[in-house]
Amino acid sequence: MKNLSILFIALLFLQITTSAQEGWFEQLSGTTSHLFSVHFTDNDTGWTVGFEGTILNTKDGGENWNPQTSGTTNHLLSVHFTDNNTGWIVGVRDTILKTTDGGENWNPQTSGTTSSLVSVHFTDNNTGWAVGESGTILNTTDGGTIWTSQASGITDILRSVHFADNINGWAVGYGGKILKTTNGGVTFVEDEEIDEVPTEYKLSNNFPDPFNPSTKLRYSVPQSSQIQIKIFDILGNEIETLVNEEKPIGTYEIVWYAENLPSGVYFYRLQAGDFVEIKKMILLR
Repeated sequence: MKNLSILFIALLFLQITTSAQEGWFEQLSGTTSHLFSVHFTDNDTGWTVGFEGTILNTKDGGENWNPQTSGTTNHLLSVHFTDNNTGWIVGVRDTILKTTDGGENWNPQTSGTTSSLVSVHFTDNNTGWAVGESGTILNTTDGGTIWTSQASGITDILRSVHFADNINGWAVGYGGKILKTTNGGVTFVEDEEIDEVPTEYKLSNNFPDPFNPSTKLRYSVPQSSQIQIKIFDILGNEIETLVNEEKPIGTYEIVWYAENLPSGVYFYRLQAGDFVEIKKMILLR
């Protein structure tokens, strides 16, 4: 009986220990400030940012969090690092900070906007995006020395941005907005499903046409299919892939934002298996 009791206690201890290891446990931050974003480059090294310029860094997986000097009292809303040394932070009142020494020193960058920035993401040490208020999207290709505005076509707040590589990215925000780009942000599209059940493949005329800077493209899918929709210029050069995925039966509407393209004639093509349809549209500045 004694051995059974010892075995029961041991099994109970093992269960409690395993449960603790599998759950979430609190770490001591050393601050009472609200924290808004966290990013780790490996299992040990990470940063979190927040209220009134707060930056904390850990090099031991969060066992100890140490404050870093941001040089600002603005709220910091998002942090992203590409390696253990190089990182960026964005925040309210157009704040952008950069470090190249793991956060020992943070240097302000000129954003070129007056909007607050809510999210930042880099695909390498040079190429990155920041999004925020009023549909703001900024892009840099030189590590943030110069930030260039990209046209989102919306005025809703964008809350988060993520790129899979230097050309394919998404931004999301208020009102259920999801924007996608397949050319690094030169143009963005918004895809919405319409409550209609189609009986045939169909590519409708864009509206409005001529347009500036955005237009709506509607297409119908009568059965689950691999759908591809691409944009071409008048010379036949591919501008962008708007859709390239399996779509269930339904009618869909894409809003295409083309503010960074020149005036001219463009073509959009729907392909689903052997079905192909092409239509013309005019961007007029």
